[in-house]
Amino acid sequence: MRTARIVFDGQIHTVTPHADGVRLPDGRVLAENQVLWLPPVVPGTIFALGLNYADHAKELAFKPPEEPLVFLKGPNALTGHRGQTRRPVGVKFMHYECELVAVIGREARRVKREDALSYVGGYTVANDYAIRDYLENFYRPNLRVKNRDACTPLGPWLVSADEVADPQALALTTTVNGRLTQQGNTRDMVFPVALLIEYLSSFMTLKPGDIILTGTPDGVVDCQPGDEVVTEIEGIGRLVNTIVS
Repeated sequence: MRTARIVFDGQIHTVTPHADGVRLPDGRVLAENQVLWLPPVVPGTIFALGLNYADHAKELAFKPPEEPLVFLKGPNALTGHRGQTRRPVGVKFMHYECELVAVIGREARRVKREDALSYVGGYTVANDYAIRDYLENFYRPNLRVKNRDACTPLGPWLVSADEVADPQALALTTTVNGRLTQQGNTRDMVFPVALLIEYLSSFMTLKPGDIILTGTPDGVVDCQPGDEVVTEIEGIGRLVNTIVS
């Protein structure tokens, strides 16, 4: 099953896919551009991984981390499908990051890797923009890099975990204005989803609605105002975002 959250006629609705757009609970069908898209989940704690693909670490001239490099994001950073993300004036390098997101479905504490995926309620797509000008240290992403308002589009769909046979076998792609700029596969994660859940739950309790952004492969390029960026993950969804000044 896949669901999304949208605003229509002044109300928040949970909708399902339809060939012509989305279907409201009362059966009405609306086009994608008739609604305001929200992130598909109301997030709890937002975890994000840095350098979780070896090729991306190499692209940035760093070694892959020896243990998960995790930082937190505030909910203000999230925006929905077809939203806009601002590029600050004067920055030299702002790039997308296509990422698989695991959404925790039930409370998890001291979970073993072999059982970890049973704690996932579903998956979605993130585009976790980064502004490299503001990065103090690749091993310590700071607030201005990863917590800007609307810097992380999420969605459009939350896909239930039972529809994803193997989260470590999904193709990722990014296009900028229709041009393919990034290709990868979740099998190349340094720390796969199950290991991340084992790691995080070893020292803190994960709650339903907590989300884990799992990192991006190589192929990031600078984006300019007016660019339409589409991050897509096989079987999960196609997330559209536009850069504005």
